[in-house]
Amino acid sequence: MAIRFYFDADIIGLGKLLVQVRPDVTYAGDRGGVGIDKKPRPPSPIVPNVPDPDWIPKTAALGWLVITRDRHMLSRRAERQEILQSGARHVRLDPSNGQLSKWDQLEILMIRWRSIEAIADEPGPWVYSASRTRLRKEL
Repeated sequence: MAIRFYFDADIIGLGKLLVQVRPDVTYAGDRGGVGIDKKPRPPSPIVPNVPDPDWIPKTAALGWLVITRDRHMLSRRAERQEILQSGARHVRLDPSNGQLSKWDQLEILMIRWRSIEAIADEPGPWVYSASRTRLRKEL
């Protein structure tokens, strides 16, 4: 199975959890492996500690949907420009009222997963914000 979803470094713990149950998920530094479903997952070509403007076009070129909690991605000029130029597709987990624990992140992701999969193949560039109550397009 091909990789479809990339988890940003700001939620790498969630990515490490989900690779165990989804062979189409990866994160920076993922060495690949086999999840509990015995399906193989290739290693990620994205290495850790690379600036966002450098990995964003790589994930876009690979056709991956990025899942992040970076609330500043659209206000940082270089990141926004890379999203627009590369046609990247991002879903941002929205804390709405403060910090998100790993459990909160997982809850939002699971509540919105079917909606995220429904938009996963839409051409970019775009950024959606995901909360417990909605999935809203921001860009």
